[in-house]
Amino acid sequence: MKKKIAIIGAGIAGLTLANLLKKNSDFEFMLYEKKENLSLEEGYGIQLSTNSISILNKIDFQRVNQDHIYHPKGFDFYNIENKKICNLDLDEFNTDKNKYTTLQRSTLIEFLKDEIYSQHLRFGKKIKEVSELKNKVLLKFDDNTNDLVDIVVVADGIFSNARSFFEKKKNEPKFKKAIAVRTILKSEFEFNIDKDKISLIMGKNCHLVVYPINKNKDLNIVCIIRNNKYEPENIKSLIEKKVLNQNSKLKKFFNKDIKSWPLYSTPRILPSSNSKVFYIGDAFYSFLPTLAQGAGQSIESAYELFNLLKDDSSNINNTYFLQRSKRAKIVRNRSNLNFFVFHLSNNFMQLTRNFFMNFLLKKKFFIDNYLGKVYKN
Repeated sequence: MKKKIAIIGAGIAGLTLANLLKKNSDFEFMLYEKKENLSLEEGYGIQLSTNSISILNKIDFQRVNQDHIYHPKGFDFYNIENKKICNLDLDEFNTDKNKYTTLQRSTLIEFLKDEIYSQHLRFGKKIKEVSELKNKVLLKFDDNTNDLVDIVVVADGIFSNARSFFEKKKNEPKFKKAIAVRTILKSEFEFNIDKDKISLIMGKNCHLVVYPINKNKDLNIVCIIRNNKYEPENIKSLIEKKVLNQNSKLKKFFNKDIKSWPLYSTPRILPSSNSKVFYIGDAFYSFLPTLAQGAGQSIESAYELFNLLKDDSSNINNTYFLQRSKRAKIVRNRSNLNFFVFHLSNNFMQLTRNFFMNFLLKKKFFIDNYLGKVYKN
């Protein structure tokens, strides 16, 4: 008899798992989303390194319209005055089939939903109660429907509502005293950067990441600013104070509509207390965006769990947690280090950082250990 799986949350993690399960006839599954629809507005850009592209290609990511994605040639690092420090070539990580890719999140969601939208996705489903019945999990939703399943996969994000039904230990996300600001600029935008690459501009208590998201080379701009409070009504004055005072020419980046959000991360990596419940994506652990692995780790976690379920491994819950937590710690530590290094405020420390970046990014052993362990997994 086929095992039945409920996936809670139709973000990147949940949709990736659903696509993987659809290709394996040993499972029945349904994907439940509390919102009334999937947001397919243009949205912000994401970066996918080869570790996640290799997984997506197993569910035919190659068929995505190539005009809607981009393969950057590498990274350029600048100081806040737009003076180039060093660069990193991405050819070492790329293969003919799996290449570092940038795109809009909506492009990925559109692809992931395509195969499961009609039969395996239900909207407006918010959990109101859970219980165990005959060695299964009974999910009751606030629209008075229910589902009896063998396995629950929670993929509803960093502020997971579903997690609170299964866990007594709280793992509340913590505000990192930093804010992200995002906008998208059309390809005619002029600035002294290479539009074929990802540009990272580092200043005091802030950094900007600029990269193309399609063949037109429209640019996704993300600015991370350290600040003790998130006050959305004062974002423009914060940008002026914390970023433009360091380089007024950067004002070009913020002339269009901007969106902002506070940065949170998960304080601890905790196992599931229920052998029938698994957490993937941000519901398992949420990273700072400074290694650009948020979407990638959502995809990876879905793939790791899928393989264990497919192989019907013994003690799946413990095996998955050990495997995923080991991987998450690697990404977390590098993300946290980048968060520190990108925002140095002392002039001497900035010069020292620039010297070592220029030195280390020329060394294969460093690239293989620092990035290769993430990109090539």
